Amino acid sequence: MDDTNNKQINTDQEETTKDEALDNEQELIEKTEDDDLDEENVIVINKNVSESANWYVVHTYSGHESKVALSLKERVEAAGHSDKVFKIFLPHQQKIVVSEGKKRSVDEKLFPGYLVVLMDMSDDSWYIVRSTPGVTGFVGMGSTPTPLPKSEVLTLMKFAKMEAPKFEAKFRLGDSVKVNEGPFKDFLGKVDEVNEEQGKVKVLVSVFGRETPLELSFTQVSQL
Repeated sequence: MDDTNNKQINTDQEETTKDEALDNEQELIEKTEDDDLDEENVIVINKNVSESANWYVVHTYSGHESKVALSLKERVEAAGHSDKVFKIFLPHQQKIVVSEGKKRSVDEKLFPGYLVVLMDMSDDSWYIVRSTPGVTGFVGMGSTPTPLPKSEVLTLMKFAKMEAPKFEAKFRLGDSVKVNEGPFKDFLGKVDEVNEEQGKVKVLVSVFGRETPLELSFTQVSQL
């Protein structure tokens, strides 16, 4: 076998490997997307998604995202456009809010005032979305909506479904607080550091006339 044939075989093998890698990547994306669609922050209108469909960012009135999403779903179904508009993603995440020493879980909008819609862009689909009450427009260059890469949407979905809830406290550096629990209960101090990821705060209290740092959870202190 001559060098030309060897090179051709190697080239064919490389192309086959690339094709297999692309197929595997596509299967992974599709599987990940299917898994993530079980999340309650994705509204499914039609699971039979067109291959030409793309995700588009839609701007809404802030605080009306859920209402707009449900209204859009109803309008699409009533107008018989479920073959053009398929899914609506509301990026939100569970967060633990600590206030006055008490914890409560809330849904926090990751991008207030925005929805992400999977759709086949056409005059009809553009109009049904754009004319939905509460929608102020599409995100894009000029008057042309710009589709989001699927990988970017999947990243947002993965982030939104992270199991470990994030903390949010009403504490800021320099705030005066009171310790509610532990050996330093009823001590007064000032916030020196806030760690929202771990739900902890570092408080400087006066012990024997010297500032002593205490690392406490959000629930162990309250604002004055």
